Amino acid sequence: MASVLLMVDVQRNMLEAPTPVPEAETVSATIRQILERARESEAVIVHIRNNGGEGDPDAPGTPGWELVHEVRDGEHVIDKNENDAFAGTKLDALIPEESDVVMVGMQSEFCIRATALAALRRDHRVTLVRGAHATYHGEVPAAETSRQIDLVLGAAGVEVTDPEKVTFG
Repeated sequence: MASVLLMVDVQRNMLEAPTPVPEAETVSATIRQILERARESEAVIVHIRNNGGEGDPDAPGTPGWELVHEVRDGEHVIDKNENDAFAGTKLDALIPEESDVVMVGMQSEFCIRATALAALRRDHRVTLVRGAHATYHGEVPAAETSRQIDLVLGAAGVEVTDPEKVTFG
């Protein structure tokens, strides 16, 4: 069964100065580790880039909109305008049927949650890497929001796992 790595909104505006998410260095290192493992395994890799609106830190063409990791030959980039990376994009066409989907990225309670649930609805086996997704502080601290999303998505059928247990095959 094919494995696909979805790199959801791994963009400069959330992982680099001037306004990175809390624990950006740790999250970024974990994402880098998962990306390297996916590349070594020759998994399908899809970089998903959020297109913010005018004046947003991730508005197209701005430094914050740029992806953190260089896209290599054979990897894909999908631009999105919704939280759900499948909505209005060609993401479905890049993910073979019955593929396992591994997810990392930004905005746990928005884009990660929406995209994971959409992948489940498409009958993909979805794995969310613990510590490889993050968000900003809101009504609760960012780390607590990410932990809550782990629980919510786990209850919905997503496998939430530690980075060292992630395999691509």
